[in-house]
Amino acid sequence: MTEKEKMLAGMMYSAVDAQLLEELNAVKEIIHKYNAMSPADNVGRLEILKGLLGHIGDDEIIINQPFYCDYGKQISVGKRFFANFHFTVLDEAMVSIGDDCFIGPNVSIYTACHSTDPVERNTRDEWAEPVTIGNNVWIGGSVTILPGVTVGDNVTIGAGSVVTKNIPSDAVAVGNPCRVIKKLR
Repeated sequence: MTEKEKMLAGMMYSAVDAQLLEELNAVKEIIHKYNAMSPADNVGRLEILKGLLGHIGDDEIIINQPFYCDYGKQISVGKRFFANFHFTVLDEAMVSIGDDCFIGPNVSIYTACHSTDPVERNTRDEWAEPVTIGNNVWIGGSVTILPGVTVGDNVTIGAGSVVTKNIPSDAVAVGNPCRVIKKLR
């Protein structure tokens, strides 16, 4: 089993594997090109995103520059997706985002996990856990979503929140750690 196969299976893998580093660098080149494009070149930007991301729900998506990701292919976005400036996705595992989702500026989604033991961490072995975001979700500015989290449908995550655990559907959640403060139904 390759290190990439281990990564995608959620197993421990070497983050300094030559194949993975080669893929990361190739994606950095694509991201560099995307971020350097004219913001008015909607067609060109969309074409790059279609080649970079694993799935796009339709042509009505906007990801403002700058945008950063590790691999791209593990990112799936639904219809009418919008992400503001400085959207960062560490997509070592799948990141699935539903339809009609709005992402504020400076939002980060992480799937990569590292040991808290410094000796283990220094081996550069890690694992990844997927992130799932439902439909009709608004994520406020400067939110961080940690590995393994699922955000349900019809959710608002308040600005500055750190989402460490699953958030159920039909809720408003805020804080560090993020917690539900209001149920909508």
